[in-house]
Amino acid sequence: MSLRCTLPIACLFLVVSNAVAEQAAPRVKMQTTAGDIVIELDPSKAPATVANFLAYVDKGFYDGLIFHRVIPGFMAQGGGFDTRFVIKEPDEPVTNESRNGLSNLRGTIAMARTAAPHSATSQFFINLADNRRLDAGEYRWGYTVFGKVIEGMNVVDGIAEIPTGPAGPFRQDVPQFMVTIKRMSRLAPVNSKQVSENKTPAPASDPAGRRIDEPT
Repeated sequence: MSLRCTLPIACLFLVVSNAVAEQAAPRVKMQTTAGDIVIELDPSKAPATVANFLAYVDKGFYDGLIFHRVIPGFMAQGGGFDTRFVIKEPDEPVTNESRNGLSNLRGTIAMARTAAPHSATSQFFINLADNRRLDAGEYRWGYTVFGKVIEGMNVVDGIAEIPTGPAGPFRQDVPQFMVTIKRMSRLAPVNSKQVSENKTPAPASDPAGRRIDEPT
């Protein structure tokens, strides 16, 4: 049996509900020295994490920071260190929202953290493969996914092709040609129906035993 709108108030409620549902998710443009990346965020699934990320974006926190840890076939991590490998002082940690139903699939963006589940601050990573083992389990916390790359995944793949090695305080996994975030900024909203699905190549294999824990 189909439902019909028979009362003016009910009709108005349906119209408003549909309009809210069709509102676009926030989008952020990340301009890097390797090219531009556009990320669509998911505040409905990760409200605290998205608010945290956008607060950093709005105050220009990420501008001038680098991708300091890149592991081909796994992920590319940034948002903590400047070009001199000095860590930028972040705000307070954000609540872990890894049990939100979003998975660490290729092209998604998630929060980096230490072994402590609620320790994520400013650092993020972009998944280069389907890394479902980073998702929350029944008895463990995962790494919070809060959005996905909708443009520029080829740029992320290009970053992953840069040879890595030691630099600054790190003994490995640092791109030997520095990739700097020149600027991050919000993009004008668009209707969600206008945003096409992110089409990316088949995921590469995930090296076993890798972690996203912050370097100590």
